[in-house]
Amino acid sequence: MTQGRLIAVVGPSGVGKDSVIEGIAARDVGIARVRRVITRDPHLGGEDYIPVTPAQFDSMAAEGAFCLHWSAHGLRYGLPAVMIGDLASGRDCIANLSRGVLVQAATLFPNLIVLNITASPEMLAARLMARGRETRDGIARRLSQASKPLPKGLDIITICNDGALDATVTLALSGLRHPSAHEDTI
Repeated sequence: MTQGRLIAVVGPSGVGKDSVIEGIAARDVGIARVRRVITRDPHLGGEDYIPVTPAQFDSMAAEGAFCLHWSAHGLRYGLPAVMIGDLASGRDCIANLSRGVLVQAATLFPNLIVLNITASPEMLAARLMARGRETRDGIARRLSQASKPLPKGLDIITICNDGALDATVTLALSGLRHPSAHEDTI
């Protein structure tokens, strides 16, 4: 049986990663959506995640509950280790990852494919302001990180999410279904 792919969705804050993930999972039931474990207050909304305290996260990490975990923006994130079973059975899994752990993810998951979501700076700023989780200074910091380059040598599909979400999801699914046919940017 062929090992499934980990589809790592990356991009700057406010680009719509979670909306794209939801759209892909809704249109392709063969792709398992991975719920991240996050040390974020459960009342902040946004993505569908498993909220835990920092102490709970530490305990879970020590017990091997994660196949990959990292820190970013003052929070800790983990992908549940149960995902390995889905991949081993040939199922593709899709998860929101940090650009900072892509090299580690590529080592752990040989069939890694990176779905890099982009948007214009104006669109990012508007989305970050609308979600209301950051201050103006926090938004400025996030925007300054928006164009960080991705590591070399990875299988990357880049999609711009400035338009309709449905169109972005269609492009992403096309790139995922025909990986040899995609260019670096769709």
